[in-house]
Amino acid sequence: MSRDPLRPRSAYRHWTPITTRWHDNDVYGHVNNTVYYGWFDTAVNAWLVEAGLLDVAAGDPIGLVVETGCRYAASLAFPQKIEVGLAVAKLGTSSVTYHLGIFAEGAADAAAEGHFTHVYVGRDSRRPVPLPAAWRGMLERLI
Repeated sequence: MSRDPLRPRSAYRHWTPITTRWHDNDVYGHVNNTVYYGWFDTAVNAWLVEAGLLDVAAGDPIGLVVETGCRYAASLAFPQKIEVGLAVAKLGTSSVTYHLGIFAEGAADAAAEGHFTHVYVGRDSRRPVPLPAAWRGMLERLI
């Protein structure tokens, strides 16, 4: 069974460097699959904070993850530096789907790629709300 190739570096608009940690490795000597999801969360939310959109303590709206997935192509391990590529795949009224690529530092090919969907909700109501215009403008830069 063949599968589609992973997206190239050129598919991503923003990069977050991450250094693997000792406890990221599992008993098989490579980064455990669950760690990749933490990297996705870190890359998305770090960008939102850097862009001035997300105030973790008091901001409104907040993003709730409603879907995520990952495909793996190569092993990564401690000690290794990685780069997480980020792009917006779909911008809805109250939701954003991000594409993320996990690359060994400087590598041409992705070790893994994933998607991550946030639905933006009111902090108190936890009900979907339209993305503010400022958010939409910044997110469009990642398309």
